[in-house]
Amino acid sequence: MNDLLLWPLYSGGLAIAVVVLLSLDLLKKSRGNATMIEISIAVQVGARAFLRREYTYILWFVLAVSALIAAGGVWKPETGLSWRTAVAFCVGAFGSALAGYVGMSIATRANSRTTEAAREGGVKDALGVAVSGGAVMGLSVVGISLLGLCLVMAVFRGKAQIVNGYAMGASLVALFARSGGGIYTKGADMGADLVGKVEAGIPEDDPRNAATIADNVGDNVGDVAGLGSDLMESYVEAIIAAMAIAASLTLGETSKTEMVMLPMAIAAWGIVCSVLGILSIRLAARSDPQKALMNGTYVAAALMIAGSWLVVKWLGHGFRGGLDETRFEAMGIFYATVAGVVAGGVVGFVSEYYTSHKFRPTRAIAQNSQSGPALTVVEGLSVGMKSCTIPTIILAVAILVAYHYAGFYGIAMAALGMLATTGIIVSVDSYGPIADNAGGIAEMAHLDRSVREITDNLDAVGNTTAAIGKGFAIGSAAFAAVGLLVAYVKTADITTRELALNNPRILAGLLLGGMFPYFFSSMLFKAVSRSAFAMIDEVRKQLREIPGIMEGKARPDYARCVDIATRGAINGMLVPGGVAILLPAVVGFTLGKQMLTGVLIGALVSGLMIGIQMANSGGAMDNAKKFIEEGNYGGKGSDAHKAAVVGDTVGDPLKDTVGPSINILIKLMCVISLVIAPLLA
Repeated sequence: MNDLLLWPLYSGGLAIAVVVLLSLDLLKKSRGNATMIEISIAVQVGARAFLRREYTYILWFVLAVSALIAAGGVWKPETGLSWRTAVAFCVGAFGSALAGYVGMSIATRANSRTTEAAREGGVKDALGVAVSGGAVMGLSVVGISLLGLCLVMAVFRGKAQIVNGYAMGASLVALFARSGGGIYTKGADMGADLVGKVEAGIPEDDPRNAATIADNVGDNVGDVAGLGSDLMESYVEAIIAAMAIAASLTLGETSKTEMVMLPMAIAAWGIVCSVLGILSIRLAARSDPQKALMNGTYVAAALMIAGSWLVVKWLGHGFRGGLDETRFEAMGIFYATVAGVVAGGVVGFVSEYYTSHKFRPTRAIAQNSQSGPALTVVEGLSVGMKSCTIPTIILAVAILVAYHYAGFYGIAMAALGMLATTGIIVSVDSYGPIADNAGGIAEMAHLDRSVREITDNLDAVGNTTAAIGKGFAIGSAAFAAVGLLVAYVKTADITTRELALNNPRILAGLLLGGMFPYFFSSMLFKAVSRSAFAMIDEVRKQLREIPGIMEGKARPDYARCVDIATRGAINGMLVPGGVAILLPAVVGFTLGKQMLTGVLIGALVSGLMIGIQMANSGGAMDNAKKFIEEGNYGGKGSDAHKAAVVGDTVGDPLKDTVGPSINILIKLMCVISLVIAPLLA
């Protein structure tokens, strides 16, 4: 096994080496004038302060859960749980936090440099800087993930319960980082938009708006640091789900070792594909940012398919195996992996279609905005609900295809195929917040209007790539959750008869699980609402009580709004996160392992629909606003624009708080169940 760890180790090292090179190159670029530098530093300080406070609270959860894991090993040592599992859990949590912090640190330094590049070199140079900043986040996620997993595998010799602890640690941090960051960014964003653009009639990111720095900080802590932890969790759990199922296959020792290590080899090749895809974006960038970003993603996917065939031929050459009554050939694993890659591409394209203002659904929302905000929101919700149809069908077909060719192992490999190029997926997603910040700096520094037009173009593309990234994350969550669920059923020793629908515990569990994503979502919505209310009140108060703000003679108290957003996010994330962690354990230990199975299935089904609908509704309403701002239906300041701004504020918590948190929720519940499964058995 140690020899097979070398390729993932080399690939992880390659990712970190490219991160260092990109960071050094980016930091050499000009930060612009003194005002631009001052704004960028304010965003950096606010983002660091929030992450320090957030990670301090998360640390207490990590210590408490790791102590419980170690105690479980003392209580029942025969289950495989031990202090080693607790250590792996802490390593996973640390890796997730580190990836988010590294990506956020570079993103907050790339913002003013992107603005300056837009001013001096136009679209191509600005796109290059923003993509480099996003690539640091993307490659940090995959590099740190794979190196951490190699460390756990090498030190603890790949024992299943220990490796599962690594995934659980990454998942726990991801839930808090994504939900906390989402509450922060949307509370600030809604406050800035509703008071600034709708009530006061001042432009977006205007320096007279007290919430504008908090809004720019939120883009980084939510859509960069939170996103990094989110996709790291998806990536790690896709790998570990496949490894866990491989460990249960009926195989000879050599073949079983190869099947356990095959997911890591596929992930290693995926890093190479991501690096080449990022390089192709930088080389091909011209005047069409969306085309460059999408082409880079497709290049990586094509290379992934070609390389997967070679990897499977290399490790699966003598493989003949199966799970239960299902038997399959080695190349079936390749076909299953391709099914995941293709499904990911289709889900991404559907997300692009429903959220880009180049297509009819988003333009229909903009058209409806002429009749007021109510129709904007109704049409936006309709678009999001309709967008669930094709991705769900594609995922269902891909699951059947993957199972046909390689059983449950194939389903897990399909999830990994979808996420193997996570490096470039996160890169094109993280580029969006950098472009958004760059536009804010252009506005606050009073640069020429042409600079803001370039950054707005980049930002509109960023909304679409963000929706595509969320589509990948949610789609892969369904695959990974199925893989983790199968591994849980095997580990908990649940028979086929116990899973029958005439078992009342299964039926009750389905209802309870189907309800929980809605309950979880309501808590996040409430947290955003409280934070936004406090932000709106503060911005109104400053506009009313500080003389000279509207004339530009006095400076708002930006720090006050940053503090409000920070406290709102921390207070809002603790209860939902704690409930999500406790639910699987409470159900499993009090109501039984069969009912927990029903809970996991119910949460998967309802959570998948909520995640897709909310991500696409929010993205579409955001881009409908930007379509109007380009001069359509009256342009900025028109009644249609004001209605679209209201629609955008409704869509903000949908796409950036609740939607992304749901896919983490369903996987966290599954991986916690997998870790405690030996105790339930």
